[in-house]
Amino acid sequence: MTQQVEDATRRTPLNRDRVLSAAVVLADEAGIESLSMRRLAQELGVVPMALYKHVANKEELLDGMVDVIVGEIDPPVGGADWKNAVRLRILSARRSLLRHPWARQVLESRTNRTPAVLGYMDSFIGMFLAGGFSVDLAHHVMHALGSRMWGFTQELFDDSANAAPDPVTAETHAAMFQEMATRYPNILEVAMAAKHDDGSVVGQGCDDQFEFEFALDLLLDGFGRFHDQGWTSKRAKLEK
Repeated sequence: MTQQVEDATRRTPLNRDRVLSAAVVLADEAGIESLSMRRLAQELGVVPMALYKHVANKEELLDGMVDVIVGEIDPPVGGADWKNAVRLRILSARRSLLRHPWARQVLESRTNRTPAVLGYMDSFIGMFLAGGFSVDLAHHVMHALGSRMWGFTQELFDDSANAAPDPVTAETHAAMFQEMATRYPNILEVAMAAKHDDGSVVGQGCDDQFEFEFALDLLLDGFGRFHDQGWTSKRAKLEK
């Protein structure tokens, strides 16, 4: 039966959507480093040249994969106030990124903003404008949100890249702990006070989702206060 399904899939006419979907699946299963035009062609049962009828090169393939991710993000919730609408949309984007661990790396590498990406940004800004934000405030709000609108942010305590490659002995660990206590007591105090989960990227086990939502809610509350106060930037005041 599996062979029959594979044969039927290979006979399905190739189109751009099928190429992009297959690329996303391949990146999910094997990692973005394993994605190449040749490998993707093998997965689709075609020769590599067949792909170039639908994507000009790997960069366009990656742009298209980002479009797939954007398409998974829920549209703005109708009838909701601006704060809830923005919060729900960002958390939907975060769920999409968590489903595709490679997506953050690809998003950060993109220099070309496709219509899908521009459409998402436009509708995102539209939620603030519909909530009564001035164009000036909406501009600065978008800067403050940064990558958080895509569901991720660079974490202060993300030390996964510097993690020791091999387990350390108890003696070495104790020595490292003592050095931290002497040289960086404040960092150590905060780290020891936190309750941890094993799967975190924020630090040695911090609750990533909680930290993300905590920071998001702080930002949204701050945006709301500025909006209620009729805040205007110095530059906008000078231009009036």
